[in-house]
Amino acid sequence: MIWQPLLEGDPARRALQAVEDIARALEDFTPPVDDQRLPSLAGGAAGEALFHAYLALHTGDEQPAERAAERLDTAVEGVATIIMPPGLYSGFPGVAWVAEHLQTRLFEPDPESGDPYLEIDEALLTFVGTLTTADEYDLIGGVTGLGVYARERLASPSGALLLERVVDHLATQAETGPDGTTWFTPPHRLPEWQREIHPQGLYNLGVAHGIPAVLALLAIACRAGVAADRARPLLDGAVRWLLARQLPAGTASCFGTVAVAGGEPSPSRLAWCYGDPGIAATLLVAAQAAGEPAWEAKALEIARHAARRAPEQSFVRDAGICHGAAGLAHLFNRFWQASGEAVFRDAAVAWIERTLAFQVPGEGIAGFSAWHAQSGQQGRWVAEPGLLEGATGVGLVLLAAVSAVEPEWDRILLVS
Repeated sequence: MIWQPLLEGDPARRALQAVEDIARALEDFTPPVDDQRLPSLAGGAAGEALFHAYLALHTGDEQPAERAAERLDTAVEGVATIIMPPGLYSGFPGVAWVAEHLQTRLFEPDPESGDPYLEIDEALLTFVGTLTTADEYDLIGGVTGLGVYARERLASPSGALLLERVVDHLATQAETGPDGTTWFTPPHRLPEWQREIHPQGLYNLGVAHGIPAVLALLAIACRAGVAADRARPLLDGAVRWLLARQLPAGTASCFGTVAVAGGEPSPSRLAWCYGDPGIAATLLVAAQAAGEPAWEAKALEIARHAARRAPEQSFVRDAGICHGAAGLAHLFNRFWQASGEAVFRDAAVAWIERTLAFQVPGEGIAGFSAWHAQSGQQGRWVAEPGLLEGATGVGLVLLAAVSAVEPEWDRILLVS
């Protein structure tokens, strides 16, 4: 793909100014000493390293490259001193993903040091070998996220083996029925608020914690020739199952948030984590990786429906990637880059404008605050530096909108 800048002229200048504001604010921000996210990809130094690295790739300047190296060093040191879970977004695999991702893009590997991530691979292979069918399968903290790390490590035999083990585990957990193949989330794996609503468990239709991310990863494994004999039947069945969950025409969204046996589905928000844009993006990745034009047509149909949805019906309250304006801007930018359709370019530009409208001088991180909803309590605005919900992610999206450098960092979202 030849990545094209989405913005030009004054909109591009305003977006780039916000990027520079975020870069300066992140340098000045000091997280609380008890913040356990300090090294992480989602909320800490590893995500910030990714932002500064892509800024360096865009500008060619040494200062952001040095800042990226410093933040990555901080993240790696944190892995050595803090007990971290084995999940992509909050754990040590996310730090290793960033290090691997930047190794050939920004940093020259040392040929005499061997493979610095082999120990991580071996630890994750051991971990996956201990899992049972009741363990997490999702992207944020489960084996699908480990598959994303493994995909970045495919040049290494241990990375390919880890991806194969992830596919095997997904096959073990899969349910196959008349509608196809799916993955169930039992009640004990749900947060308390969700368990109260769905005490019998559910089938999750969101990218962050559910089935759409699995589609993309299985297709990526097929394209890479890793466990394709097991991954392809799962992929075909999973796409069939997901598309069978589409809501009737005329509903606000094409898909709901969850599917529950005997339950009545309801429309979803507009977001990456849950909702049509995330589903369309992962289905498009699956379609292109597996060479399925019919899936691609369906993905773009869902994306067009999302692009035309009124912002007032989106339930967007802040600017972050996960469920905010920047995340939508980036997904519609991806759809535009893939299809060239004006409806996606217009939607991406509009959501960039809404992202910038959330910037309030003197608040949050460079003017960007995140809305944190709390179960049973009123939500609140917080200064959130992170990639997934905060200013780092906003900066990456705005930079992708003005740069000719393809934002391959979004592999962590399974949208490329």
